[in-house]
Amino acid sequence: MVFDYYEYTNQGGRDYNEDCVGSKTAGDSGLFVVCDGLGGHAHGELASACARDTLLASWSPEIADEEAWLGKTIAGANEKILALQKEKKCVLKSTVVALLIEGRKACWAHVGDSRLYYIHRGRIWAYTDDHSVAYKKYKAGEITRAMIGQDEDQSRLLRSLGSEERSEAEVHYCPEELESGDAFLLCSDGVWEFLREDEIVIDLCKSVNAKQWSELLRLRMMDRIDMRNDNLSLLTVMLG
Repeated sequence: MVFDYYEYTNQGGRDYNEDCVGSKTAGDSGLFVVCDGLGGHAHGELASACARDTLLASWSPEIADEEAWLGKTIAGANEKILALQKEKKCVLKSTVVALLIEGRKACWAHVGDSRLYYIHRGRIWAYTDDHSVAYKKYKAGEITRAMIGQDEDQSRLLRSLGSEERSEAEVHYCPEELESGDAFLLCSDGVWEFLREDEIVIDLCKSVNAKQWSELLRLRMMDRIDMRNDNLSLLTVMLG
């Protein structure tokens, strides 16, 4: 499977960028990562960089059990962030979402509210469930899915890296064999809260490559964000 991908991250309306984006590929295999350092804590940029770098440094295309590797490596990143907390004498935390592609197979994992969308045969086939209070309210029927990004509890996370407890990654194996035309979007909450899910698919259908898809999504967001918006990061992957 051949893939085209594009990384983008921007500080948005904040003074500095606490998001991190990264990827590593070899042949028809690849690892793609987006992390969002939590703004309510110190040194979020260190926490997100630690998570990303741990995953990328540990990956090789010879991994035998991709799901087990993702869960174990994200747990290792959590331990490193906890060690950083002791070194810096402050609380550092981050979300993470990671996609692992091996030929026509894929799996993904996340902690927190950075998201992954899998587009298959022209529609969103699968996506991650936020580990947040707002997402729980959506599942309980208190708000709609479209209201999650504007809910007062959207930033109250139930899991994050840099936690002694509640840091376990949720790992999923792709239910379908990957096909030409499939695509993935990984993004921080600074992106998905300004996009409708049908728009993600529409802009994919308009795009000839991953860079153009990223640009079209960002153009939609420009009319919706204000000068105080969060860091925004996205990683687009298109298969062919």
